[in-house]
Amino acid sequence: MPSSEEKKAPALDFNALVLSLGSSAIVHLGEAPDPTSGKKPDKPDFDMAQQSIDLLAMLQEKTRGNLSPEEARFLENMLFDLRMLYVQVSKKG
Repeated sequence: MPSSEEKKAPALDFNALVLSLGSSAIVHLGEAPDPTSGKKPDKPDFDMAQQSIDLLAMLQEKTRGNLSPEEARFLENMLFDLRMLYVQVSKKG
């Protein structure tokens, strides 16, 4: 039995899924280190970043009308931010 001082794993919810896919896109764009290696990629992988963004867009379409207002807003904001970041990074190179 875990002691009260041990940390519990964060709750898994819709926003955690969105955040996970969004973080993946940010790593592929070279804006954050890869969590497994701790290193930023040498160059952005635009195909993989686009795939993560497309997955979020598909998730948005398939869940339309079934999300709480907060979940829908979180997903919408994540997609907007990622699309803007994609454009910004692609203009750098």
